[in-house]
Amino acid sequence: MTPAAGEHDEGTSHGASRRTRRFLRDNSLGLFFLIAFLFALAGQAVAGRAEFNEQLVADGLAPVGFGAYLTSSDFAVDVTENWQSEYLQFSLYILATVWLVQRGSPESKEPGRSGTESDREQRTGRHAREDSPRWASAGDWRGLVYSRSLGLVMGGIFLLSWLAQSVTGVAAYNEQQLRRLEAPIGYTEYLSSPDFWSRSLQNWQSELLAVASMAVLAVYLRQRGSPESKPVGAPHSATGTEG
Repeated sequence: MTPAAGEHDEGTSHGASRRTRRFLRDNSLGLFFLIAFLFALAGQAVAGRAEFNEQLVADGLAPVGFGAYLTSSDFAVDVTENWQSEYLQFSLYILATVWLVQRGSPESKEPGRSGTESDREQRTGRHAREDSPRWASAGDWRGLVYSRSLGLVMGGIFLLSWLAQSVTGVAAYNEQQLRRLEAPIGYTEYLSSPDFWSRSLQNWQSELLAVASMAVLAVYLRQRGSPESKPVGAPHSATGTEG
């Protein structure tokens, strides 16, 4: 006997529900931070517009609507200057941890194992397994590119976001110049201006301090159940061990 239409639909619905729950469970970390990012971005837009309009009113100008603020250079430069500092942090950390170590940190390789490691250790080329990514077994340019793809992509996003910050930054700076009845400046002049480097460096220093703190504090402190921490009972000297 074939199942009735209602039973078939109910089974299909249950299967879809299980797949949805499995997807949410298997991707919960990325989804959590993506949703948190969107809430933070929305909050920044609301607070940023309020601050921007306060400045406009103080200068004797009319406030702008929400849509106009979202497409303004002022909002764009505030967003991109934070993005580029975050991607700088991860790009440097990805590349630095290839060669540099921190004894006792779960974020570091063990002392003496610095470098790009052998093909056997990295499971590349003829040492690739059946479940390895297809490009990992390629011995040509594909294997070379894929073996450095994370650093290349993260570094590329940093450069693009830094470029976006510079373009939107000069536009926002010149808007302020015009409101003060002062002459705008060119793009190359802005790249050497205190405003551009102040925006960049104030974010860079905080990101670099956070990375250094994480690498060193994880030697001595623990967070039970986190892969960013060593097991609670692991010795301080244990390196590259995750709980």
